[in-house]
Order: sequence, then C-alpha cells, then structure tokens
Amino acid sequence: MSVAIPIHRRSFLLAAGAAGAALGAGLGAAYTQNANVADYTLRIAPLRLELAPGKVIDTFGYNGTVPGPLLRLREGRQVSIDIRNDTDIADIIHWHGLYVPSAADGAMEEGSPMVASGKTERYTFTPKPTGTRWYHSHDVAGPDLTRSLYSGMYGFLVVEPANDPGRYDREILLAAHHWEPRWVSMQDIRKGPPPDNGLEVLYGSASLNDKMLGHGEPIRVREGERVLFRLLNASPTENISLAIAGHRFTVVALDGNPVATERTIDTVFLAPAERADVIVAMDNPGVWILGGVKDEDRSLGLGTVIEYANHGGEPQWLAPTSMQWDYTFFGDDRAVPQPDYRIELAFEKIPGGRGGYNRWTLNGKSWPDTNPLFTTEAGKRYRLVMSNKSGDNHPVHLHRHTFEITKVGEKATAGVMKDTVNMTRFSAVEIDFVADDPGPTLLHCHHQDHQDEGFMGLVTYL
Repeated sequence: MSVAIPIHRRSFLLAAGAAGAALGAGLGAAYTQNANVADYTLRIAPLRLELAPGKVIDTFGYNGTVPGPLLRLREGRQVSIDIRNDTDIADIIHWHGLYVPSAADGAMEEGSPMVASGKTERYTFTPKPTGTRWYHSHDVAGPDLTRSLYSGMYGFLVVEPANDPGRYDREILLAAHHWEPRWVSMQDIRKGPPPDNGLEVLYGSASLNDKMLGHGEPIRVREGERVLFRLLNASPTENISLAIAGHRFTVVALDGNPVATERTIDTVFLAPAERADVIVAMDNPGVWILGGVKDEDRSLGLGTVIEYANHGGEPQWLAPTSMQWDYTFFGDDRAVPQPDYRIELAFEKIPGGRGGYNRWTLNGKSWPDTNPLFTTEAGKRYRLVMSNKSGDNHPVHLHRHTFEITKVGEKATAGVMKDTVNMTRFSAVEIDFVADDPGPTLLHCHHQDHQDEGFMGLVTYL
C-alpha cells in the first residue's frame, strides 16, 4: 500500500533540533554533553522480542529489554543519563511527566536535540515531581510502523519522595503494549460505501511487559499481601481496560499524582500514556488472570497470571461486575481558583479518504502552523476549555506541567492532577495549569498517528 504524510514532522523539525542543540548547550545543567560518568546509560538498538513460543517481534528497545530498565530516581537529586543510539536513524527520548527545561525534555519540537545515529548525548536534570513517570521515544513514525511508540522504546521512570512511609508490601510494574501494527483502510473494515476516515492502525498481538497472556512466569503473591501495581498504557494508539479476576483495585494515584479521593473499583481504564497506581489486597487465594476486560484484548495476549503461594491449576477469568470509569470519581468538590485566562481549543479531523491519512487540527490549524498555539505569562493560571469535535478518542498530553481536571462534560471536579487526559468522542473537558515551567511546551494527542498527522501545538512563554 502506498501512502504519504501531507506534512512530515521530521522535515520541519530537523532544523529546530539543530537550533535546540545550541539552546541546550547554553542551559548548563539542563543539558550537558561529554561530562563525567553518567548515572545511567540507555542504549537504543534493535532487538528480537519473544512474546510467546513462535511469536517473535523484531523491534527496537532500550538496553535489550522491553520495557526498558526501570529508572528509579530520588526527588531533588540531580541525575545524568547517557543516550547511545545504535540504530540507523536519529532518535530522541522524552521524560514523560517530569518538570525539566525544554532543552532536556526530549521533544525536538521544544528544541531538545536529537541523538544522531551512532552518537551519544547526555541529559542532566533534577527529577521532580514524585510518582510514576515514564520515558519513551518521541520521534516521528509516520508510515513506518516499526518506529517510535510502535516499537519497544519505552520504560518506567519512578521518582521516589525524600520520605516515603509506604502503604504496601511490594510493587509490580506492568506496561501494556500492542504489537504487529498494520495500516488498514476503514472501508476494508466497514465494507460498503467509502467512509470518511482514512487509514487506521490494527494490531496482531498485545502484552503486559514482555510476554503475552499465558506465557512467561506468573506473578507470585501471598495471601494477606497488599500489592502496589504501577500500571502504564504504552500502546501507540489503543485504549485499554484492565481487571483482576476475583479482586478489586484501589486507585491511589493517576499519572503518578495522588488522587483527591481514593476509590475501590472493578476496572481501570487507561488511554495511551496514562498511568494508574492501584493497591490490590491479596485476599482471594487461587490462580487468576489480570488482563484486558474485552475478550478480544485477552485473545491478543493482553494479560498476565496472578498465582498465590501453594495454589496451582488453570488461571481463572471472571468478568468484572462494573466497567464504570470517570475521572470525577477521584476528585472532590473543593473550590477551584478562578483562572487568569481561558483558552478555547477545538479538535477536528480532515478525513483522508480511502487509502489516505487523516489530518488533525487545533482551532482549524495543523502542526507546524500551531507554533505557537498560544502564549502564556509565567505564574498565571490558565483554563483550557477543550472540545473534541471528532469521533476519535484523544489522550491530550501537556509536556513539562501538571494540570488539574476541573470539568468533564457538565460535571465539575477538583483535585485530579494529571499530565494526560483522555477525551472521548464528541466530548468536552476543562483543565487548569499554572505556567510555572518557562520554555516552549508541547501539547499533543498521544496517539502516535494523530500526533504525526498534525495534532500538536506549542505553548510558549512571554
């Protein structure tokens, strides 16, 4: 199938990346090169990933593993990370959810330098805020479904607080991902007259961490334990709903930030890039499945086995009794400060037609015409009044800042702090953020294809 991107992110951004290298050099601690020995090294390289016997994926990853190595950092303690690129094209790593200078953020749109093929670059920053963050490629994929978030280039980054009293006995980190992507015309799926949509991505398999459901070692637990699961949706484009048969989740944090109201529920919904910290009381001995709620997701491999000590047999699946999920579950009714400014943003699609790519617009413009999207003043509070005028989901991510969800549809809320918010089809969401991290700041949909098709804008500071 022959396809083409109308405006290629890479062609526009290579010059910006070169300019960013000079900018980074001037920021000292934000971005340094060839200094002393780094605390960590991440090597980007090809790898062969065995999801199951006979199911081997040729992909790219960090340090030969999927997910990449866990980076467990201490709040307020400066860290240096070397990025070695042993692939055939330039790439870049974004530190998702961290407050870092633009030149160290790992987004070429903000001026962070790309890591050239065969080269090593060093990033030095002081990690904050605490919580479950992650890192991943922020390169263009375009029509190449082996690159960026379609690959295995992602990993957990946990920023530990200076003092952590602990509320659990152990932690388990699980990252969901979809594999074997392919472009499909929506007409081929729906049949009949040509639909408005262009190409969409479908997948042949899925996993939690590096194995499909039923393969690899189970997660072994003991009765009476309280287990903290750090859950991440690292899929390039797919939403997921997870449940653990015979148990419930107590949600304590979203996107690494403690929720205003903890709530015990049957299922956790995560759009791409979202995280949830949940505590599970291990009080129902047996062998159970933690996996995708949808049968088709588990059949793709999205799941793992939870096995209690001294129990065996076939793992059991029980459909959850409730699928309810709403950000406002985890908020409260506290008064929200009035914003200094309100910014209205409308997201729309220009259909690509059969065999073509869609284009995405923010207030009628696509990247790079959304540079800048709007300009802020340091210290001011901004309310983004966002309207999704399309039939697609959009996990909207704001770099280098944490925002507060203040309204979902007609429901007001407070105290839900995130860096990515999912906008369901034809929905409205309002979020507030304080402009407290000066520098170019990217706002974009975290669907890899939407991002590559123009759903990006740059927030700037005066």
